[in-house]
Amino acid sequence: MSLDIPQIQDATSEARRQIEICNACRYCEGYCSVFPAITRERAFGDGDITQLANLCHNCRGCYYACQYTEPHEFALNLPAALAEVRVESWTRFAWPGRFARVFQQNGVALALALALSIATLFWALTALRPESGQGFYAFLSHAAMVAIFVPAFVFPIAVIAIGLKRYWREAGGTAITMAHLKSAFGDAARMKNLSGGAADGCNFEKTDRYSHARRHAHHAVMYGFLLCLASTSSGTVLHYVFDMPAPYGLFSLPKLLGIPGGFLLTIGAASLAWLKIKADPSLGAPSVWGGEMAFVFLLGATGATGLALYAATGTALVSPLLALHLGTVLAFFLTTPYSKMVHGFYRLAALVRDAQLRG
Repeated sequence: MSLDIPQIQDATSEARRQIEICNACRYCEGYCSVFPAITRERAFGDGDITQLANLCHNCRGCYYACQYTEPHEFALNLPAALAEVRVESWTRFAWPGRFARVFQQNGVALALALALSIATLFWALTALRPESGQGFYAFLSHAAMVAIFVPAFVFPIAVIAIGLKRYWREAGGTAITMAHLKSAFGDAARMKNLSGGAADGCNFEKTDRYSHARRHAHHAVMYGFLLCLASTSSGTVLHYVFDMPAPYGLFSLPKLLGIPGGFLLTIGAASLAWLKIKADPSLGAPSVWGGEMAFVFLLGATGATGLALYAATGTALVSPLLALHLGTVLAFFLTTPYSKMVHGFYRLAALVRDAQLRG
């Protein structure tokens, strides 16, 4: 399946039309970083549109404030226009791009099938138990886990790096300084662009109510994921540096990081799914709704299965739950370059580029 180039050009042209009207109006200038970025330009090339699309966090406040939405003849819907360009850019920059298109269109079915297939494979592998080992290693050897998960981690990182290089070239990025990184990471850590600016929150529901619910859910997911990653990293350090293999006790660093991380990831993903169901799909990219929900499902399932596995310690449920958890984690990593998980990398790159443009 190849990219539909005319469709991409149409999406970019429509976003450019709307942005030029916004630039003339400037009513929404205080809402988020997109509008100050628009006012710095008089003409918008394709790379500018791509940058603005990835800078947008789809809080939708501008749509409800706009006087030029339908039935006005201008028919502005900037959140949807930028969402279409944003999704197309992720697909276009991905390698190979056809995988991204297939996942975005059939995400829920593919995510479920992939996670269950890999889990079944892991469950079959647990039948070949190692001769020795404690905890999880009593069901699947440490060497087998490393052999499976290291390539599954390195491959997505390499693919994402290729995509970011393509994005940076198209957006006109220049040499990055520590000041640019400090600004970008600071905005990302606070989820600044989900604060809504003058609108005081996102309007991500089918009403005119603004709230910070989406921002809080994103915070829970982001910090939950980082805590889980830190938990895995600390276990790796304990294993290889201090010769302290798993299993680890409740008050060990992997558990102190992983348990709250799992709760935050699960609760945050459930909140995002709830908000997405309530949201007006016409203000996003409806064609990839399934892919976005699949991403949220994999996030939540990763945290939930990890917590369930820990709760089942010492019982007969460890073997099937271990297979299910590993299958979910592996499916999550393998689909990262092609699912909405990649949006975090592109939005961070957009924030870095915006910091450069702000000087």
